[in-house]
Parts: sequence; C-alpha cells; structure tokens
Amino acid sequence: MGQAAVPAYVGHDFSACPPGHRFNLYFPVWNAQWLLDKDEAKAAALRKVLNLPPHTASLLKQLSERQVRLVQALPEAQCCVIDALSTAPFATGLGLEHPIENGFSFLSPYGLPYLAGSSVKGVLRRAAEELRDEGEASIDNALIDALFGPENTPAARRGALTCWDVLPQFDALTLEIMTPHQGHYLQGSDSPHDAGQPIPITFLAVPAGSRFRFVLRFDPSPVPLACRAALADWQPLVRRIVQQAFDWLGFGAKTAVGYGAMGVDPEAQAIKIALQLADQKRKANELALQQRQQQLKDASPADRAIFEFLDQRADQNQPELNALIDGLDKGRFGDMAATVAQVVKLKMQAANRWKDASTKKNLEKDREYQDTLKVKGRLLK
Repeated sequence: MGQAAVPAYVGHDFSACPPGHRFNLYFPVWNAQWLLDKDEAKAAALRKVLNLPPHTASLLKQLSERQVRLVQALPEAQCCVIDALSTAPFATGLGLEHPIENGFSFLSPYGLPYLAGSSVKGVLRRAAEELRDEGEASIDNALIDALFGPENTPAARRGALTCWDVLPQFDALTLEIMTPHQGHYLQGSDSPHDAGQPIPITFLAVPAGSRFRFVLRFDPSPVPLACRAALADWQPLVRRIVQQAFDWLGFGAKTAVGYGAMGVDPEAQAIKIALQLADQKRKANELALQQRQQQLKDASPADRAIFEFLDQRADQNQPELNALIDGLDKGRFGDMAATVAQVVKLKMQAANRWKDASTKKNLEKDREYQDTLKVKGRLLK
C-alpha cells in the first residue's frame, strides 16, 4: 500500500486537502523502502486526487467571484470576457516533474487546476497567425505585434493584450489513459517494431463539460500609432481570434489528439445577453425619467398637472386610453392639447361607467375621478 513521503506525525488522511496538494505534496505512491510502488498503485493513488472537497469547492467559487469583481472594476472598453465550455477533457502541465512521470499544473497555494495566462496568450497569438496566413484582411504582422508584442527582435516590448489565468469550474477531476505503442523505441532500448507490449499510462484531466472564463484586458498605451485606428474597436477582432482558437487549436496539453477543445458556453452567453438588455432598459428608463422630470420642471403649473395626470396609467380594461397615453410619451401626436382632451374624455367615460355601476356608490371620493374633473376644468378654462 502506498504512502505519502511525509513524517508520520502528519498522518495519512489527506482527503480534505485540495487536489493539487494531494498530487504534489501528499501523493501516496511510496512503499516502506521509499521506492515507487507498481503501476497499479500509481493509478490507485491518482484516484485519491480526483474529488474536490467542499471547502475547496467554496474556495474555487470565491476565487471566481473575486475575478468577476476585478472585471467589474475595469472600464468596459478595456476588458473582454468570454465564457467557454470544454467539449473534451483538458490537461495541462503533463511535462512537469512528478514520481509518475506525468505532472499537472495546479495554482499555488490553492492546489486548484488552472490554465496560465501566458499559455492563453500563446494560443491566441498562434490563432491570429493562422488567420493572417488564411488571408484575413484585418490581421497582419503589425497588428499581431501590437496585440501580443513583437518576437525575435531586439526592440522587444509588451503587447496591448493581457490574458488572465483561467480557473476551470468543475466538480471533480477525471483519469485519462494514453497507451504509447513504441515505448521501447522511444526509451532507446530496442528498434521500432509491432511486437511490443504497450503499458497504459494514466494521467489527470479536467473533465469535458467544465466551464472556463477567459478574461482579456486591453491597454492602448503600448499600441503603435500605425495600429491605433485598426484597434479602436478591438473586442470583435479579439473575439474572432478566440473563436479560431476554439475551433482549431484548443488549450493545454495533447491538443493534437483532441484534448483542450473549447466552445462558447451557450448558457452563459444567453445570461450575458439578458443582462445587457436589462442594463440597456434600465438606462433607457433612467433617461426617460430624467427627461420627464426636466419636462415637469419647465412646464407651467397647469401643464404640469396634465403631465402628472397622464403619468397615471389606466386599468387593463382601457386599451384605447393606454394607447393614447403611450403615444403622448413617445411624441407620436402633434396636437398635444387635442390628444389630452381625448384622454380626459375617455377617463370621464370610464368614471361615468363606474358611477352607473352599483359597486361604485361614492364616486365623488374616488381620487382618479376627482383628478379627472380637475384636469378637465383646466383644459376648459
């Protein structure tokens, strides 16, 4: 049975630790002689790394929320957020040193899987270069250097685009298997042939269906003057580059065999659009309220009373009246006084119907009726 390479007083139960701590610090793969256990023990040890303890899941949520608050503090013109959904398992850092020969990238000190911002930037640069080579008219070498910084030149400078680290949102890690069929040849022990016995190798991955949030920040200060016009509206261009990376490149390790494939998260996209529409409606309502307040402020006392009266919407049984009032609000009627008089007439008709009904015995006390009489009196003066 494997054990972690830690002092005995530390104990043997590390199930409450984050996955990265169990994988790097407390990985139970050593025997009593401090030698590696068999391959079966390695797989068993990896299975102990997969789950996400409740407090670690809470930490992941808090880190994601902190990232959201940081984004909200930035000007909209300097930030682009793209929510993605992985369509294949995601692995990164497989080349890092580890007793089982396949490492994994965990963000220190949290012990959570992550995709480094530098890796994101490298993939996006490659995607931009592919678009350039495919004849995309809006992308050339100067623009790529402006976004990502020039390469292989003494005049090195940073680009305008900064890519944040990405923290996948997931419930538990998963185990993937690769089976190299020419291991004997790759290790230099024999010539290549088909009679070898491939040994399955297990490694960690973030499962397909996990959510990834890409945050891209744009700083216009390092952009050369020649590229500023092309990058004045930079967000659609960067989204086009990201989509190219989603469609053809992928992120992380083993992308050549399909790992790390991404797509835009439709649920997050729908929520984002709904929030944008709600924000536009809120701003429109605020502007309309400001305009109405200014209108009331500039109006005469009699006109102000008319406007205030028209702001009171009729009940659902008065569609004609509601249409007239909406038309006044939107400025569809040229003859304001005639339309107001028509509104008052409809209001009076409604009041008379109420008066004739047995359920309305004290109409003189009804506030809307009294307001109608007052407005009618002002119009007739």
